Amino acid sequence: MTEPIPAVRHPRSVLRAVLRRPAACVCLGYLALLVLTSLLAPWLAPYSPTATDLDHVLSGPSGAHPLGTDNLGRDVLSRLMHGGRVSLTDAAVAVLTVLFVGVGCGVTAGFLGGWFDRVFTWAVDVMLAIPVLVTLLVVLAVIGDHQALAMAVLGVLVAPGLARVVRGAALAVREELYVAAARVSGLARRHILLRHVLPRVTGPVIVQISLFAGGALMIDAGLSYLGFGAQPPTPTWGNMIADAAAVTDRQPWLLVPPGLVLGLAILACGLLGDAVRDATAERATSASASPPRGRSTRRGSSRPPRTSGQPAQVPRTSPASSLLSLRGVSIALPGPHGMTTVVEDLDLDIRSGETVGLVGESGCGKSVTGRAILGLLPGLGEVTRGSIVFDGVELAGGDPRTVRALRGAKIALISQTPLASLDPMFPVGRQIEELVRRHHGGTRKAARARAIELLREVNLPEPERIAGRYAHELSGGMAQRVAIAMALGGEPELLIADEPTTALDATVRAEVLDLLGRLQREHGMAILLISHDWKVIARMCRRTYVMYAGHIVESAAATDMFERPLHPYTAGLLASTPSRATPREPLSAIPGTVPAPSAWPHGCHFAPRCELATTDCEAAPIPLLEPTADRYTRCLRHTELSTLTNGGDRDRTTSGRP
Repeated sequence: MTEPIPAVRHPRSVLRAVLRRPAACVCLGYLALLVLTSLLAPWLAPYSPTATDLDHVLSGPSGAHPLGTDNLGRDVLSRLMHGGRVSLTDAAVAVLTVLFVGVGCGVTAGFLGGWFDRVFTWAVDVMLAIPVLVTLLVVLAVIGDHQALAMAVLGVLVAPGLARVVRGAALAVREELYVAAARVSGLARRHILLRHVLPRVTGPVIVQISLFAGGALMIDAGLSYLGFGAQPPTPTWGNMIADAAAVTDRQPWLLVPPGLVLGLAILACGLLGDAVRDATAERATSASASPPRGRSTRRGSSRPPRTSGQPAQVPRTSPASSLLSLRGVSIALPGPHGMTTVVEDLDLDIRSGETVGLVGESGCGKSVTGRAILGLLPGLGEVTRGSIVFDGVELAGGDPRTVRALRGAKIALISQTPLASLDPMFPVGRQIEELVRRHHGGTRKAARARAIELLREVNLPEPERIAGRYAHELSGGMAQRVAIAMALGGEPELLIADEPTTALDATVRAEVLDLLGRLQREHGMAILLISHDWKVIARMCRRTYVMYAGHIVESAAATDMFERPLHPYTAGLLASTPSRATPREPLSAIPGTVPAPSAWPHGCHFAPRCELATTDCEAAPIPLLEPTADRYTRCLRHTELSTLTNGGDRDRTTSGRP
């Protein structure tokens, strides 16, 4: 029976969190009142802003004039309302300019990096060295009374500060796994930037803009006070303060209305920014602290049969017959001392519909190899040598647009951390929908139906409800199934499964593997299964490659490798499998650790940890040998190893499958 899923409440929006704070509500209400009264001033104001009452010059508050009159008998309340139209418009021009220039350049530089980021950083440093107010006064001296244009110039001058903040936030978001997952899925960079990166930087943007809005109001008032901008009799809050300052010895009250309105507006902007910052931090904390809801469920009768009984002998395929073929591939990543080779002279083939395993300890280069196929090496990493051909298309050094077109549509990836690869800002259903529309087009309704169908296909109960959930509301098994559904959204021909069962319990792990096997048979796709778990490899794979310190050290049909490994590293990994341990005896382990790429030995990379190593093993690099048909090993003493494992130690080290 399918376990029912309890109803869950979606995380409240930042706006709702802000509205729960009384101070923020007061600030929003005050600012909304200013905007509304300014917009409706022609209808709400009791007098025209230029109408004079010479019988009541410099009068205080009265029934006829609630806030008094100025030195020409003009109604202060009416001038405040009309003056807000000019002052608030000028501030809005500056804010919109900062948003367009600062956020646009900052988020683009942080996301794209490379030469654009370097040029951006240099330009920001130059702009920040320019004195804002002095430059603004020079501009005003040139353009005259066009204060809206001057406020736009102010926005450009201030934008570098915001752009630097946004760039820093975008740099952090760019490293999130869900952004990498979006790139792997084939989404356009523009789409990723707008839908997945920009929403995550809105918190600091709103805070900075709130503070700047108050500053823009103050600068606008200051410029009007100095006589720039709108000229009398057109009212602004700044020239009202200037008029009041000229007659403060006769009527001090005249400073109070414009000064109080302006001061409270600046204070409200600052307090509102603080409220948004606190609400954003609170939401992020509550989301990260929320435990996953429920457990992955099982379907009793729908469990597919195991796929371990596959043919044992599969020939090593040639590039012409392969869906994916890697030949002589070397990969380098930036390190402390320049570019460092992390994968060297790698050969690998996968045919259509075939499952191939890539096994090794952490740090051997398995995941880097998978990312190289997708053209998503971290930082300035690059394929320095060799060829990566997918379905006849060269990927290494090919047109980046061609590689991007294959991601998601022809080649998909399941990461080892599915929860981190889901965008926490959107329900999982919407994320699947955008992949479906990206690769297949169609209406939102059709994409929604396809997303529900994919969730049902991966055995998730109540897919309509699951589609409305956020990442933090899923268990590990459910998140992995959602990740598989997203990978299937583009109907790929090759699925790269990078440790797909990491951190899952035994029951859920078996269900996920059975699911992958069933989906492979139904869709006819090939799978590159990256793992360090021999049980997973035994259950799924026809052929297996063993990787150590950047080298393929052995490749063979999976059953042949389990029965008779031809490299000491493979034999050591198999011997350290718990299911092969002898009762009441210590579990076998390989001494030492995988060396860092910068510390690889000159000869055999495994020699320092190998009990069979000789001086010949350390003298020169070991080529990939073919001792028998369809068996490849990078070991000079494979014959002795074969004799040893077929002798007295066979029961302990190589007794069949894990």
